This record gives sequence, structure tokens and C-alpha cells, in this order.
Amino acid sequence: MREHDMLEKEEIFSKVLRAGRRTYFFDVRATKADDYYITITESKKFTEEDGSFHFKKHKIYLYKEDFTSFAEILGDMTSYVLNHKGEEVISERHQKDFKKEYISDKSDDDIIPQTSSFTNIEFDDI
Repeated sequence: MREHDMLEKEEIFSKVLRAGRRTYFFDVRATKADDYYITITESKKFTEEDGSFHFKKHKIYLYKEDFTSFAEILGDMTSYVLNHKGEEVISERHQKDFKKEYISDKSDDDIIPQTSSFTNIEFDDI
């Protein structure tokens, strides 16, 4: 079998999830015995100070005998996180340009906005 034919046979079905600096590749591949398995690859982009960049990749191989348990545990873990922390991405609060939006039934006069810095000045200091 030619190398090109082997590469075409190896990748059966693929999907891509782009998530900011990370990209996830989900691939169905074939073994030499023509059985299927899944690879999940995380590719993360790193930019150097000079503007050049490189990618770091991590790969998981998932075989059919583990599909049911893997899917069950992944479902349990995602449900746990969403049930305990909700869908809001808390790490967004740590971005430099994060601004908290207030949602309230009260009037605007009842809402006290957060300030990034505060200087206490006494009248005697002026």
C-alpha cells in the first residue's frame, strides 16, 4: 500500500473546535487491523516576544473498549462543574479589560459600581 493511501485510510472522520488560543481536533482513525479509535488533540498557540509563534500539542488516544466509561465520566464531570459553578466563565474576570455588568431589579441609584482603585483624601490633605 502506498504511503498516501495509508494516510487517507488512517483519518476517517474529523471535527475541529476552536477555543481562543486552543484548538481541539477530534479524529476517528483506523488501526492496521482496520478497527477504529479516536484521537483528541489539544493544540495551543504560544507567541514569542519577537512575534514568532509555536504550537504545543497534547494527544489522547481513546479506544472502543473505553468509549462508554469515558463518555459517562466526561458527562459526570461536565455536569458537576456546571451544577456547582454555572456556565459563567470566571476566568474572564481576570482579564485586564474585564468590566462587571450589573443586572438588578433595583434602580440605578441602588447599584454601587466597583472601582479599580480608590484614593482616600481627607479635607486636611488639600
